[in-house]
Amino acid sequence: MSEVNFNITTTDKVERYQQFLEQIKSCVEGETYEVSLFANVSAALKEVFNFFWVGFYLVKDNQLILGPFQGSMACSTIKFGKGVCGTAWKEKKTQVVPDVDLFPGHIACSSLSRSEIVVPLVVNGEVKAVLDIDSDKLAFFDDIDRVYLEHLADLINKTIYG
Repeated sequence: MSEVNFNITTTDKVERYQQFLEQIKSCVEGETYEVSLFANVSAALKEVFNFFWVGFYLVKDNQLILGPFQGSMACSTIKFGKGVCGTAWKEKKTQVVPDVDLFPGHIACSSLSRSEIVVPLVVNGEVKAVLDIDSDKLAFFDDIDRVYLEHLADLINKTIYG
């Protein structure tokens, strides 16, 4: 991986994501080890967007196992269909949660988390991991986040899983 210094100056959300995706390509290009890629993507998302918590959970042994992340300590394992991450895994669909306290079965790893988005990394119909991002603000994530984070998931899938 070549050195990446993110040069994103716009405050427009769509433009920030567009610039981020263009610049992150050089970070992930050619990476074949998922833990390294997940670590760098987590760090880049935290740096550029200043999310409260960002990281990956990997599907291993029929559960989600905490992978690389940026932020405070987190839950180590999550069962299939449980919480926002487990629901994204089960439904193979991005979950946008405006208020985590209203999400049935939400797993509170941090009481400071107020809203969340979870994007599953689906390859050939199978979830390999989920990208989990939390905000300490209510209703922080919207359809713009969903669309661009799903583009990021596609980029990661093509890079790691072919």
